[in-house]
Amino acid sequence: MRGAHPTPGPAAVVIGGGVSGLVAARELAVAGASVTVLEASDGWGGCVGSHTVAGLTLDSGAESFATRSPAVADLARELGLAESIVSPHAGGAWVQLPDGPQELPKTGILGIPANPWDPEVRRSLGFTGALRASVDRWLPASFGTSSEVTSVSSLVRVRMGRRVLDRLVAPVVGGVHSADPGLLDVDMVAPGLRSGLRAHGSLAAAVAAQRASARGAGSSPAKAGSAVAGLKGGMNTLVTALLADLRRRGVTLLTGKRADTVTKTRNGWRVAAGDSTYDAGRLVVALDGPAAVGLLEHAVPELSGLRPAPGPLVSLVTIVVDLPELDSRPRGTGILVAPQTPGIRAKALTHATAKWDWLAEEAGPGTHVLRLSYGRREDAGAGDGDVVLDDEALLMAALEDASILLTVPVSRTDIVGWDVVRWAGALPFAAVGHKQRVARVRRLCAAVDGLTVVGGWLAGNGLAAVVADTRTQLAQEDAEEPPTP
Repeated sequence: MRGAHPTPGPAAVVIGGGVSGLVAARELAVAGASVTVLEASDGWGGCVGSHTVAGLTLDSGAESFATRSPAVADLARELGLAESIVSPHAGGAWVQLPDGPQELPKTGILGIPANPWDPEVRRSLGFTGALRASVDRWLPASFGTSSEVTSVSSLVRVRMGRRVLDRLVAPVVGGVHSADPGLLDVDMVAPGLRSGLRAHGSLAAAVAAQRASARGAGSSPAKAGSAVAGLKGGMNTLVTALLADLRRRGVTLLTGKRADTVTKTRNGWRVAAGDSTYDAGRLVVALDGPAAVGLLEHAVPELSGLRPAPGPLVSLVTIVVDLPELDSRPRGTGILVAPQTPGIRAKALTHATAKWDWLAEEAGPGTHVLRLSYGRREDAGAGDGDVVLDDEALLMAALEDASILLTVPVSRTDIVGWDVVRWAGALPFAAVGHKQRVARVRRLCAAVDGLTVVGGWLAGNGLAAVVADTRTQLAQEDAEEPPTP
């Protein structure tokens, strides 16, 4: 057959070269499979990428990972990056509210406070808001947990009230997930929170328990924004190390190979990509949700009705400025923006040189790296209008927004270099009911021999969720395979 790629021994094909696909390929290679990875674009890592701005190699997408799980840190150590794991500067994060900026409370999950009367929380909520939020303690545990599915906003509103939702939760959810909390399935974006509420009796207690578990018993609460870690040199170094590891293990890595069709055969799977075909006993699909369902629905027709909504288009504006006035870190490591805040288009600003000491050293005195993100899913059918702005218009918006958010004028004459990167669908859109959709997708795929589907749309947003889930799924599949006679 023209273009066929026969491989001796057990063969596996991974479709998608993002982090989930690369991790899946590594798991398969470690288990002894001969692995081929097909990536449609000309690069690896998906939303974990790099770009060079003003001579600095910077992350063009994800720049940290959540430490609620050891998954990413464990992987980094396995890849020889243990000494590169770094914590952010202890400056903390802020939130921009309609009536001004406030320090983001440190004892929260998705902005939900563990203690409504904490001074930082009370400053944001006021006495009335804190009083309403504290009612959560006396509400029956069934409030917000009795229905099969619920949104983030529904849970927070019924337990703690509108002020917590608007002033704390909406900015955090918008910054992390680029979506309105009314649209997101709380069980996908905050797994275990509702079950924790049932176990501990209140939402605040559930948040406190999760925070304590994440940081370790006996540790003091850290500043908001510090429940993450990064890698010296950027998260893109994780992809570089993964690729080097895969090459050492003999994995075939092919870019510019878009999978057109997949077909179930008597002996496994056949993947057609352009004029090439690839046969394997094991197939891993590591694409975004709409693309994965579109590729598999011919082979697994039951998937056709389970295509998720695409994620929002997110535009990231990176600006390197020569501005010593920012040395004081006026807004800590960064600032999230409440959706109803007038006059600001960005949903978040990360002061990268204030957040990462290694980057501040590389940039040098007075030079600062600012990252502003645009694009927020406000309804099920359309994204925020900002995402359609061209690069020049986005830069001008970023300069205006940065000046307001940082309280320091940032002008075009201060710029040393800048770039705009757009991520279409990189953030999975976990709409209400998505957890049930994920469960059904996984049941359908588990019933098909040799098929595994992984990625953020199934695991949840963030590297910690993706890495942990990918390794779990591959381990389960290997455990279920019968021994070779």
